[in-house]
Amino acid sequence: MEKKEFKSESKRLLDLMINSIYTNKDIFLRELISNSSDALDKVYYKSLTDKNLKIDKDDLVINLGFDKDSKTITISDNGIGMNKDELVDNLGTIAKSGSLSFKESMTEEEKKNIIGQFGVGFYSAFMVAKKIEVLSKSVDEDVAYLWESEGVDGYTIKKADKKTRGTTITLYLNDDDEEFNYSKYLDEYELKSLVKKYSDYVQFPIKMEVTHSKLKEKKNKDDKDEYEDVKEIETLNSQTPIWKKNKNDVTEEDYNNFYMDKFSDYDKPLKVITTSVEGLTTYKALLFIPSHAPYDYYTKEYEKGLSLYSNGVLIMDKCSDLLPDYFSFVKGVVDSEDLSLNISREMLQESRSLKIIAKNIDTKIHNELKDMLDNNRDKYIEFFQTFGTQLKYGVYNNYGMDKDKVSDLIMFYSSNKEKLITLDEYVKDMKENQDKIYYISGESLEKVKNMPQVEMVKEKGFDILFLTEYVDEFAITALQKFDDKEFINIEKDVDLDSEEEKEKLKKTNEKNKDLLSSMKDIIKDVSEVKFTNRLKKYPVCLTTKGDVSIEMQKVFDSMPNQMGIKAETILEINEKHPISKKIKKLYKEDKKSFDKYTKILYSQAKIIAGLPVDDASEISNLICDELSK
Repeated sequence: MEKKEFKSESKRLLDLMINSIYTNKDIFLRELISNSSDALDKVYYKSLTDKNLKIDKDDLVINLGFDKDSKTITISDNGIGMNKDELVDNLGTIAKSGSLSFKESMTEEEKKNIIGQFGVGFYSAFMVAKKIEVLSKSVDEDVAYLWESEGVDGYTIKKADKKTRGTTITLYLNDDDEEFNYSKYLDEYELKSLVKKYSDYVQFPIKMEVTHSKLKEKKNKDDKDEYEDVKEIETLNSQTPIWKKNKNDVTEEDYNNFYMDKFSDYDKPLKVITTSVEGLTTYKALLFIPSHAPYDYYTKEYEKGLSLYSNGVLIMDKCSDLLPDYFSFVKGVVDSEDLSLNISREMLQESRSLKIIAKNIDTKIHNELKDMLDNNRDKYIEFFQTFGTQLKYGVYNNYGMDKDKVSDLIMFYSSNKEKLITLDEYVKDMKENQDKIYYISGESLEKVKNMPQVEMVKEKGFDILFLTEYVDEFAITALQKFDDKEFINIEKDVDLDSEEEKEKLKKTNEKNKDLLSSMKDIIKDVSEVKFTNRLKKYPVCLTTKGDVSIEMQKVFDSMPNQMGIKAETILEINEKHPISKKIKKLYKEDKKSFDKYTKILYSQAKIIAGLPVDDASEISNLICDELSK
C-alpha cells in the first residue's frame, strides 16, 4: 500500500468543500455519472481501432446502487478503467480530474459560486462523503487497484481484486447533522429524481435495482388481490434527448408532451421552435412559446432562463444569460458541445460561446415571431395578448438600448381600423399630408375613444393609436420615432389648426387674458387656462406640456414610493361651446358664480381625464347650487 498527499491546490479545494456549506450538493451524482459516461466513450472508441478489443456498445452500462445499512452509494461502469498511474494523475490533481483551476485571488463568495451550482468533477463527491473508494481495472492491464481517501489528509493506493474492466466508486456518506440530511441520498426515489434531472440524456443506460409493487399470482380465482414488493433492474434515464433526434422521427405530440412534462404546464405550447447550428459554436436548441403566462410571471419570484446542457448533461436549470428580458417568457433547452461541464458562474457569464448562442437565440425567436405576425395573424394576436406587455417592456428597459430589437413586433389599437396594428402598418397607411404618429393614453379602450382630444384629430382623418396599458406610453417615449416619424401625444397641445384659425384663436385669448388669468388664480393647480378650437362637443379638457403626461402621472402615483412627479396641466375651454359665452358673461356680471363655474369646469376636466377630484363634496354642492337657480 502506498500513501500519498494531494497536491497543494487539491488540498485547498477539498478543504473548501469539506468544511463549507454549499447550496447544491446534489451535483455530485451528476459529476460521477458523467465521469463514468466518459470512461464508456473512451473504451468504445478504443475498440474501433484495437482489433483485439471487441466491444458491443449495447453492453456498455452505468450501474447505480445504495446500501442503507452501510450508508454507501456505488457508481460503477464497464468503461476503460484506470491503472495505478492514471489513478494518481486523475484523482490526485485538479487539472487532470477536469475540475476548476484555482485563482489565488478568489473571494469566499466566488468560491461558493464555483462549488454551489456547477460541476467540480470527482472532487464534488467529498461534499457528501467522508470516505471514497475507487476500485478500477484498466482495459490494458490485468491488475486492479483500490484508491481510498478520507479527504484532505491524502489517499492510499493498493492492489485489489477485480475481474472485469471498469471502475466502481463507493461513497461512504457523511453522518446527518443539523445543517444537512445526507441520508436522503439513500432513498430510491431521490436517486431516481437526481438522475432524471441531471443525467437523463447521458447516452449510456444508467441502471439501478428498484422496488415495484406487483399483484401476486392467485392460487384460486376467488382469492382477494394481494400485492408484493419485487426488486427489478430498471433503466433510469431516457438516454436520447428529444432535441437530438431526427426531426422526421419526432411528432408534434412528442414535442407537446416533452414541454408539458419538463415545464409542468397543463396546456400545450403555442409554438415550438427548433434550431441546430454547427460552426465556430455548435449547439442545438428546442424552444417553446407558452400558450399562457405562468401564474408567477409578473412577480419577483419568476425566474427566466433556458435549461443549459453540455452533451446532454445539465449544467444549469435556468440560464438567464441565454434570454433577453423581453423574451423571458420563452421556455426550452440549449445543448452545446462547446461548453465545459466543469464551469463556474463567472466563467459561464464570460464565455464567448455562450454569448454567441444567446445572440443567435435572440435572433431566432424574433424571426419566428415576425413570421407568425406576417403569416398567422390570429395566432400572433393570441400570443401578443398574453406576452405583448413584455415586448413593450423590452422597448424601454435597459435605458431603451434594446428598443429597435422588438419595435417591429409591438402592436397598438388603431382608431381607424378598430383593431391591433403594428407601427409599420400605421406608417404605411398614413395620409399624404401626415408626417407624425398620433397617440393618446387612457385606462381603457372605451375611455380613450371618448377622450375630448380625439375629436379634432379624427375629424382631420388621421389615425390615432390608443394606448391602454401602463407600459405603453413609456415604450413610445423610449422609441421617440419610428421610420423617422415622430410620436405625438394628442393629449398635449397639438397644432392642427389652419393659420387663419390660429390667428383668430390667438386674438380671442388675448382679448380674454384677464378672465383666463382669474380662472388660473382660482384653480392654482394648472399652469395655464386658455380657449381652444380642438374640442367639438366637449366644453373643456385637460392637456399637458412637458415630458410627463397625465397617464404617466397616474403610474407614478400608483407606485409604493411615490416620487411626487406631476404632469404640467393646461385647462382648455371650447371656444365654440355655449359654456364659453356663459363664463364670459359671469366674469363681467357675477364674480361669485364665475368662481363656482371655474371650479366645476376644472373638476369636469379632471373627471374626464380620470384624475381624482380633490374635494368631491364641495364640487357636488356647487353643482347643486347652480342647478337649483
